[in-house]
Amino acid sequence: MSTTHPVIIRARRVRGARGLVAATPLLLLSCLLAGAPAAAAPSPSPSPADGPAQPSPPANMSTVGGERLGLPGVQIAPLAGAPALPESTSSRAWIVADAETGDVLAAKNAHWPLAPASTIKMLFADTLLPKFDRDTVHKVTPENLAELGPGSSLVGVKENLTYTVHDLWLGVFLRSGNDAVHVLSAMNGGKEKTVREMNEHARRLGAADTHVVSPDGYDAPGQVSSAYDLTLFARSGMQKPDFREYAATVRAQFPGLVKKDKKTGKSERETFEIQNTNRLLTGTPGLEPYKGLAGIKNGYTSKAGFTFTGVAERGDRVLLVTTMHPEEGGVRVYEEAAELLDWGFAAADRVEPVGELVAPRGARDGEGKNTDDGPGGEDAGVARPSGPTASGAQPSSGGAGTALTALAAVLAVLGAGAYGMRRDRPPGAAAARPGRGPRRPAVLGSPENPGPAEPPRRAVDGPDGAGGPAEPGRPGSPADGS
Repeated sequence: MSTTHPVIIRARRVRGARGLVAATPLLLLSCLLAGAPAAAAPSPSPSPADGPAQPSPPANMSTVGGERLGLPGVQIAPLAGAPALPESTSSRAWIVADAETGDVLAAKNAHWPLAPASTIKMLFADTLLPKFDRDTVHKVTPENLAELGPGSSLVGVKENLTYTVHDLWLGVFLRSGNDAVHVLSAMNGGKEKTVREMNEHARRLGAADTHVVSPDGYDAPGQVSSAYDLTLFARSGMQKPDFREYAATVRAQFPGLVKKDKKTGKSERETFEIQNTNRLLTGTPGLEPYKGLAGIKNGYTSKAGFTFTGVAERGDRVLLVTTMHPEEGGVRVYEEAAELLDWGFAAADRVEPVGELVAPRGARDGEGKNTDDGPGGEDAGVARPSGPTASGAQPSSGGAGTALTALAAVLAVLGAGAYGMRRDRPPGAAAARPGRGPRRPAVLGSPENPGPAEPPRRAVDGPDGAGGPAEPGRPGSPADGS
């Protein structure tokens, strides 16, 4: 009776090209060990085809907003009839929250500090928007653009030309222009001052996971934020009329170069069209605009991968969603955000909150407000778009203009220091927490922006990095800091 050495048996089990490579040394080893007791075979090393090991969230994370939000993994407290979460969600961290009540409906690794990419521009805007009148004119100097990182996303700001603050914010929100960020930072006293103020503002908002190094979101050592913090920035920003307007603007005209007419001898400033890079707002081949979306910000860098924070309205409910670092590139970050929003609207009254979005310091005790909305009656805090926004100028906007007006009504309540408001739940749902009151109805339709805007002027090819005339629905190639 013949016997086969155990090592040879193991070698026979190897398949394909990998098997040929692995079997050869094993057969040689078996010859050397003939007649000797077989030793235990070592565990095979991971195949390079398996890819690098995926990072894991910290065992101990912040518990701001609730103990469960500091736990790794998915956190959800479903009631009877609650729909299941999307199975295909691959983002390392995400959160779904009610913009009005602050209830966190579900989350995954909400406080995991990760590279935020250009979603950190939400904090930049929330910090600096109240500082400058939108009609202020600034002449760009070479020093303003000196520290732009290689591969930065640009809107096309040029030195020695003048721009209004309104122009620059359009560049920040629509094209994620790092050049526009650097100019606004210079107007604010420089990068270091701006970074310091952003970090201070993050602390006021309760965003303990965030550390800003570069105000534009460009990859920098130690620059991190979390799904929870990015959602706080979005909620705070959407209480500001200008922030809401810019976040919901689909396309606009941006100042280009000054050219002299050969016939008349007069110099004229050209313009070119810029389009929002938020693909849930504008749509792109294979991805429809999300109905009711009103912004806010997408991002990509080589380190961070893709990040996204969005806000959408459906019926009388407004939800915030943040997704960070999905496994796939392309439009996957938007698809996962849309799936989570769909789930949130279906599950909002069928889950217990697993935490809450904390209110800023001062507003927590009802002492103040975190907005530049003025006090007043029904129209207080309603955004007044002055350019082409989603409700009229872009037919594929998916109702973002309606959501913009609804958000103006809902979030203006928060600006009045009412962060503690909670919604009454229907019979059979979880018992209402103390302090939960009736919800203010969302306002549908915008008297400030009722119909299509005038068609944009003919776009003129922009300078390098500006993108030139944007083609509807066509995504640009991602760049660092976008």
